[in-house]
Amino acid sequence: MSRTPRTPRTPVPAPLLSPAVARLRNPLVALLAALVAASAVLLGAGTAEAAGYRYWSFWQGNGKNWEYATQGPSVLRPDDGTVQGFRFAVSEDSGDADQPRRAPDFGAICADTPAEDGKKRVALVIDPGTAADAPDGEKPPAPRTACAQVATDASSAEALAAVAKPLRYDSSAMLCAISGYPASGCGEQVSGDTGSAKPSEPTKTAEETGQDAGEDSGGGPSVGLLVGIGAVLLLGIAAVVQARRRR
Repeated sequence: MSRTPRTPRTPVPAPLLSPAVARLRNPLVALLAALVAASAVLLGAGTAEAAGYRYWSFWQGNGKNWEYATQGPSVLRPDDGTVQGFRFAVSEDSGDADQPRRAPDFGAICADTPAEDGKKRVALVIDPGTAADAPDGEKPPAPRTACAQVATDASSAEALAAVAKPLRYDSSAMLCAISGYPASGCGEQVSGDTGSAKPSEPTKTAEETGQDAGEDSGGGPSVGLLVGIGAVLLLGIAAVVQARRRR
């Protein structure tokens, strides 16, 4: 019994794929695409600006420079001849805070205030900051100095109140306003993406900042960011080597 030969089937063409989709069907290429996306996320995280806070920072003069105070003005009881400063600005933390823009010079500030028995003199530098740090609709007054002559057991807050009323505090005793500035708000958060840009401060030398000349003080990529990018690149290399071994 003879059989009728079958007609060969015409091969059915595979569905056409765009070049991008076709490349992603290769597992290795898909992995590398994911690694590139991860690198973009890391780079984006490194360039995002951290949020800051708008507040009055408290400083102490050491005879030449300013040091961030480790106690609040309502707790600290300064000695006679002390210089203290208050600076209003937007900053992320104490390490990022702007210093008062006047020198802590007790002799110059209290030159016209003679000493009195039973009292002490505290020199104060009050710096309301710049327009870039001011709340919307407010203009900072000019920086000024004052020599407070107060009782020997007076706190820094009492010395400030003697020369810069009205003061405003919040419920946690945080200093919110000096001489009525600002009119509202107290330590509110300011987004790094939407807040006002901070003006450049006068350039300080390494000796003034206490920073080693070789220490990086710029805004380059952080160590964590570089480590993350390095890890992504190593994963990509490992994937390529593994794929070659399987061929």
